[in-house]
Amino acid sequence: MKILIVDDEELARARLKRMLTTLEMNEIDEASNANETVELVKKSKYDLVFLDINMPETSGLELGYELKYLDENISIIFQTAYEEHALKAFNIGAVDYLVKPYSLEQVREAIARVQKIVEEQRKSEDLRILSKTGESYFLLKPEDIFYVKADLSEVMIRSEKGFSYYAQKISDLQEKLKLYNFVRVHRSYLVNINEIKEIQTIEQSKLRFSFKNCSDIVESSKDGAKLFRDKFSG
Repeated sequence: MKILIVDDEELARARLKRMLTTLEMNEIDEASNANETVELVKKSKYDLVFLDINMPETSGLELGYELKYLDENISIIFQTAYEEHALKAFNIGAVDYLVKPYSLEQVREAIARVQKIVEEQRKSEDLRILSKTGESYFLLKPEDIFYVKADLSEVMIRSEKGFSYYAQKISDLQEKLKLYNFVRVHRSYLVNINEIKEIQTIEQSKLRFSFKNCSDIVESSKDGAKLFRDKFSG
């Protein structure tokens, strides 16, 4: 299990690292602020983040939302000297909430919960996509999505909530959605088959898709149209 400790206090980081080493957790990185944390999470895949809530500039709660946006599968255990933030922490999706000073046994139990959740996630087919627009986050089911549009290294997801961003390439999201009736009709578009209202043939045998629950139009590429026809030609 790869772990990231986020705390602006060096002594607090060192204490937790000693505990984790005692528990035979050896892949451990550290960060002292939000910027360092975001850069590390962008560069490396972490299973678990121990995240201090009371940090200068950006609070751990705000940072928790950002980390979940960057990696929806990352597990977060918040740590703080105060109990009043617990409800907000769990609303973000925290696995646990440790009040300082916590014990080795409490850390052991929290990690056991993370390991159980990770195992359940591997078995579950109940996919959720955490997307973002402005300061708001949406937890979308595949059936909530009308279509996906590539946007540089991210994608724009069109749902009844409008457009929101998801921090993965369209090819990565295509792989996640392959079991949920999504088809790539263009290098820049992935459409939900169940949301298609009408299909029209346009110039060069391309296809134009309209949707049941939004007024948007998506046009395929020539190759995308051929792949679509081949898939549903019987």
